[in-house]
Amino acid sequence: MRAVLDHVGIAVKDLSAALAFYRDALGLHVEVPEEVASQRVRAHFIPTGQSSLELLEATASDSAIAKYVEKRGPGLHHITLRVDDVRAALDQLRARGVRLVDEQPRPGAEGALVAFIHPSSAHGVLVELKQVGSGRVQPADATAVKKYRVGDLELISLFDGYIRLDGGAMFGVVPRTLWEKQAPPDDRGRILLAMRPLVVRGMRTMLIDAGLGDKDDAKFHDIYGVDRSRNLDLTLVEAGLRPEDIDIVLASHLHFDHCGGFTYRAADGTIRPKFPRAQYVVRRGEWEDATHTHERNRASYLPDNYVPLAAAGVLQLVDDDQTIMPGVRVKRTGGHCMHHQIIYIESGSKTAVFAADLVPTTAHLPNPWIMGYDLYPMDTLAAKKTFFADVAEKDAVVFFEHDPAVAAAYIREDKGKRRYERAD
Repeated sequence: MRAVLDHVGIAVKDLSAALAFYRDALGLHVEVPEEVASQRVRAHFIPTGQSSLELLEATASDSAIAKYVEKRGPGLHHITLRVDDVRAALDQLRARGVRLVDEQPRPGAEGALVAFIHPSSAHGVLVELKQVGSGRVQPADATAVKKYRVGDLELISLFDGYIRLDGGAMFGVVPRTLWEKQAPPDDRGRILLAMRPLVVRGMRTMLIDAGLGDKDDAKFHDIYGVDRSRNLDLTLVEAGLRPEDIDIVLASHLHFDHCGGFTYRAADGTIRPKFPRAQYVVRRGEWEDATHTHERNRASYLPDNYVPLAAAGVLQLVDDDQTIMPGVRVKRTGGHCMHHQIIYIESGSKTAVFAADLVPTTAHLPNPWIMGYDLYPMDTLAAKKTFFADVAEKDAVVFFEHDPAVAAAYIREDKGKRRYERAD
């Protein structure tokens, strides 16, 4: 049995006081809390490198954590060791006469299977064994339609489902021992990613990116772990919109998980624009790259997603950074691909930024956490430095297109460490 330190569990009585120390005094990032119903506890994870701290807050007076705090006061509760197979580990320990609290594993935080070893067999320490699950349990509102105001503009975060991409590719040179704490992989090494198009409503109604769409086959869905049980069509309706209400569709770039929803396959098999009244705005350099692919980028560009737009006469190509509609402008970052762009939404004194694949998730806040998919990683690095300085100066809301749990957040920085505060 191979075991590594996963986290240290700390029972707290006064959560606000605990946060004042760990988050505010130490400057550590505290993740979105997770309810663990089976243990009647609320878990707040604090990444600290290869391991984490876990603040445990009782949600019921008769829970184990509540009883622990009542008897011993707040403090160190347990250590957690991560194992590949928790059932095999229990069998091995049982064979050696180790006393167990749990004879069989049970559901724990982050979608994991857990089991506890009795302190009498671990020299007075409560030890938890943890087998990482296929992905963290997402907050109940992770797929919900969310509305925001930026001055006179209304922003609506939509949802087109989940995909799974290789974790190593999503974090490039960052070691797995670091990134798997932020994004636990499944048994095929893939991590969970959302697809979150954004509507901007002002003088006109704009849709920024459109997710994956529904044209792909079963093999594609298996490779990428596609789950579109909640999708763009459903969330548009929930937002009170129809495809006919969209005036402009704006592309951050033309990779399949961003523009697949630009088109649909009609009953007669033809591929048609999804939004019948819209003009589709694409950066000219990105169009050229998407229609003249090479071995390195070909898998990301699927022509059915965008070539029919030109044939339908609804394609508009833009050459430079410019205003697309009042309050919305584009800025090229490069990096992920040569002509990748982010979108600034500005009204009054307020600013929001759709970060697309420059900062795809909240796990990508550190400058060197750059995707292996990026064709020009040093350009990504330079763009991230400029981007984070700009959003700090403007106190901008950042929209994360691929984060599985967080649609939008403010970025805070203290003593060189970045963290996010959810905007909703």
